[in-house]
Amino acid sequence: MATAAATGIHLHDLPEPILTHIFSLVCDVRSRNAMSLACRRWRTLERATRTSLVLRGHVRSPFLLPTCFPAVAHLDLSLLSPWGHHPFLLHHQQPPPPPPPPPQYYHHNLAEQAVLVAARLAQTFPRVSSLAIYARDPSVVATLAPLWPGLRAVRLVRWHQRPPALPLGADLAPLLAACPALSTLDLSQFYCWTEDVPQALQEQPVAAASLTRLDLLCPASTEGFCSSKLADIVAACPNLTHLLVLACSTPVRRRRPRRPCVFNPRCIEFVGDDALLMLAAGCPRLSLLHLVDPSTLSPARSDSEAKEDAAVTGPGLEELFAKLPQLEDLALDLCHNVRDAGPSLEMLSYRCPKIKSLKLGQFHGVCKGAWLHLDGVSVCGRLESLCIKNSADLIDSGLVTIARGCRRLSRLEIHGCHKVTEAGIKKLSSILRSTLVDVAISGCQLLDAARSLRALEPIRDRIERLHIDCIWVLPEPDQLPQTPEKTADDSDVDQVDAEMSDESRNKKSRCSDGNDGSNESSSFWFRTWANLRCLSLWVPAGEVLTPLGDAGLESCPQLEGISIKVEGDCRTCPRPRQRVFGLSFLARYPRLVKMKLDCGEAIGYALTAPTGHMDLSLWERFYLHGISDLRLYELDYWPPQDKEVNQRSLSLPATGLIQECLSLRKLFIHGTTHEHFMRFFLMMPVLRDVQLREDYYPAPENDMSTEMRVDSCSRFEEALNSRLIPD
Repeated sequence: MATAAATGIHLHDLPEPILTHIFSLVCDVRSRNAMSLACRRWRTLERATRTSLVLRGHVRSPFLLPTCFPAVAHLDLSLLSPWGHHPFLLHHQQPPPPPPPPPQYYHHNLAEQAVLVAARLAQTFPRVSSLAIYARDPSVVATLAPLWPGLRAVRLVRWHQRPPALPLGADLAPLLAACPALSTLDLSQFYCWTEDVPQALQEQPVAAASLTRLDLLCPASTEGFCSSKLADIVAACPNLTHLLVLACSTPVRRRRPRRPCVFNPRCIEFVGDDALLMLAAGCPRLSLLHLVDPSTLSPARSDSEAKEDAAVTGPGLEELFAKLPQLEDLALDLCHNVRDAGPSLEMLSYRCPKIKSLKLGQFHGVCKGAWLHLDGVSVCGRLESLCIKNSADLIDSGLVTIARGCRRLSRLEIHGCHKVTEAGIKKLSSILRSTLVDVAISGCQLLDAARSLRALEPIRDRIERLHIDCIWVLPEPDQLPQTPEKTADDSDVDQVDAEMSDESRNKKSRCSDGNDGSNESSSFWFRTWANLRCLSLWVPAGEVLTPLGDAGLESCPQLEGISIKVEGDCRTCPRPRQRVFGLSFLARYPRLVKMKLDCGEAIGYALTAPTGHMDLSLWERFYLHGISDLRLYELDYWPPQDKEVNQRSLSLPATGLIQECLSLRKLFIHGTTHEHFMRFFLMMPVLRDVQLREDYYPAPENDMSTEMRVDSCSRFEEALNSRLIPD
């Protein structure tokens, strides 16, 4: 900078092609916005080089569409308000009854605005190749898809119920007919029937044959694809390289809600070895394959102990791997047991040499850790990401063997492995100190918060992402599963542990600070997690956050985002001893600007609570108290709910507490509320982006008369956007 000042040469003196290339390398939205404020030339270059744009605002105002982004290729229209309603819905329908006198911004009737908005979008963004849209009705896709016939990637979003009168495949048929060159179709946030997808693909064979990426993992759906539906999808899309799908075992019956039995050989059309081999034979180019049980995508935790075996066997898996030599990412997340999976996982390394990511759910024998030789998943030495869920026989020696064999692991997730202890995690993190930066430990009965953090001590200065369970006190020893006695094979594990350097042992002694094991947790208060940027916590209902510092997370100078999920039945919880959840504790993290507070699985009384119990408004006061002490930039909040009345609504105490967080600029409420409650947010000085997202199923078709509706959202957004907000 000093040389530039002395010579009088500045950055904007660079030639146009070089400066354009520099601008194209900047991806952060706020950084690009700041660059465009430097001068007019920079603003022109920034607008001309931006390739991705997310539009928010009211779709009834087409004159507000930006016209200065001609190079946009990725356009996201899924966040346009009001949620799931816009004039496209009326383009192919009968006009509604005459409305009352419209506000000033109603310049045309809705049908004319639909045509105007569609034409305006096509003219403003001529180079769109990737589109995301909230398609509550097929007319939305029928209106937008013909605007860009060369679309290569589409993501459809719909959390509302599927219109029951639609023919099978009607949601997807307009898109596939208008875009024959489509290569990526993402339906992971699109609620539809399982019969819709095969029907639409079979009716449009040209578009189906061009698909290379298909994502059908919708967490809102409790249904999956049985073996016959999988066969139809594979037959229609032979060129797939990425396939993510919910796999089910029985045909779906619409009027009988049920929980599907997945991979269960007792059910009709179960997904077993034959279905997997059929899938591999039909799509031999697959490099990413995710087969997931629908119940594993549920936001609530379930019992990890499976009583029955799956229809997937070891020999079947070996044949699957032999037919998919290009496989790089594999996820088999089941709810039924797969026995003796170790030998088949060894074949995965030989048959699929490019494998880098692996997720296994309910697999047994993934790594026995006997003697010093590698076995099971530890043979896959090229793995960079590994997730093991509900493996009943995984013990510490198996973890150490995995660490010795998979030296490239950067991400590790352990869930529901009840025989894994603090010692095993610590040995693994010691071996993988140079690579491991992302760790998730959850649902393990022998690992509470303090033990999990102590186990990660060898990588405390390197870890960047972390998830733990906020379990402060473990059950009594007689209530926990017994750790198997040490055998002759475990002597080799001790030998591996003995290879730790004297420096590491001295560091461990210094960290203990002369305290014995009983006071070890209290010595964590001064330890610093230097590179931790993202923290995720699971908290049982009724527990508090304040012991987090004593457990070992007192100092996190680089922490930018935190995700907190509260789960449990608040109706059975006693009144908490502490009056607040403890969000004020998070104020000690100086760079914390983003928070996700998910209380959606905290169940309580929505209307009236019996004597001695707290209703939902009091629980919201409990969880949100202290949020005003945080300097948050963005907040995602899921209110607690009463599932008996399907109500997830923001209460008055919660509105008042959120309104006190004056630094908020983005607020996303995953539920609904009353219009006069939302008026509180207008007093927040820098708040610019507020959205009500009913992104839970089933989202109500008709909101209650006193809660937010389309016109209510319009009035609130008009008042919000009419303010002068500092940038």
